[in-house]
Amino acid sequence: MRNKSFVGRGLIGFLAVILLALATDAGAAQRSKGQLEPPTARDTRRMEALKEEVRHQLALLPYYSVFDWLQAEVKPDGTVILGGEAARPTLKDDAEARVKKLESITRVVNDIEVLPLSPMDDQLRVASYRRIYNFDSPLFRYATWSVPPIHIIVKNGHVTLKGIVANQGDSDLAYMAARQVPGVFDVKNELQIEQRIDEKVSRLK
Repeated sequence: MRNKSFVGRGLIGFLAVILLALATDAGAAQRSKGQLEPPTARDTRRMEALKEEVRHQLALLPYYSVFDWLQAEVKPDGTVILGGEAARPTLKDDAEARVKKLESITRVVNDIEVLPLSPMDDQLRVASYRRIYNFDSPLFRYATWSVPPIHIIVKNGHVTLKGIVANQGDSDLAYMAARQVPGVFDVKNELQIEQRIDEKVSRLK
């Protein structure tokens, strides 16, 4: 009788262990399934990483300077559309060649505009740089960057300021400084404010 009772208790215990193991496996599988990102989220993360890599490669171009402005649009199919302005013709070709080497890039459309070769524009570039990044100006702190964030695009005497600055005051200072350069026909201020960009990103999250 004792043997039967012992066997019965052993059988019940064995079944309990099996049930517990099955329940644990099921729970783990459910948690693992819940942790998987949907395809759309994975695609978004992949696209953002690719965009960042393209921007990084453009910024590393050896002759990319404060007098150029390069931008890129990355399509879901791997197509990259390059845009902006280049003061040197070679920069356009270098940018395309650099981006083509990246994995996941299927095609590159090069719409970078090569600015006219003009001694007058070259003089305005140097004069605008000195005026904006003057040692006595609050903007001088930007001059210590490898590529200063205020880009000075000059085309036939017309100046466009592009890039990102910390605040509206810096944007206004750069605009006023560029307008004071003799020989400049007009100045277009397209500088973006870092604080406003952060606010836009926060709203999107």
